[in-house]
Amino acid sequence: MSVVTKAIVNADAEARYLSPGELDRIRSFTSGGERRLRIAQTLTEARERIVKQGGDQLFQKRPDLVSPGGNAYGSEKTATCLRDLDYYLRLITFGIAAGDVTPIEEIGVIGAKEMYRSLEVPLPGMAESIRSMKQVATGLLSGEDAAEAGYYFDYLAGALGS
Repeated sequence: MSVVTKAIVNADAEARYLSPGELDRIRSFTSGGERRLRIAQTLTEARERIVKQGGDQLFQKRPDLVSPGGNAYGSEKTATCLRDLDYYLRLITFGIAAGDVTPIEEIGVIGAKEMYRSLEVPLPGMAESIRSMKQVATGLLSGEDAAEAGYYFDYLAGALGS
């Protein structure tokens, strides 16, 4: 739920107007909107690079994944792994654009852990893949933008890895 929605829901539930603090948080949120959209656009435009290089880093760190018996062994399973990385990068851009982790949580985390467990996909490997993509993605951004984007990568890696 965005800062704006939260403030409105809370104020309405208490039958009151928005407080000065809530208005300040909304002002800050809306003034950062252009930056968040710029970050999401940069990541979207570089998605193929981020996914490929993030996957390459993951497979170098975790060669067991692409070895016989590994969850990404063979071209079909490797492609499936990269497809999942692309999916999660897309969710991260949704979170950045919204300025909130709710899209990541609701679309990508709820149920994902159970699905991966049933498929015997190691969750620590998924979390590591998100961290690999973070390294590539934040290298494409300035310091403040990298910190903003990094938060969403860290959130998702933590949610999948816990």
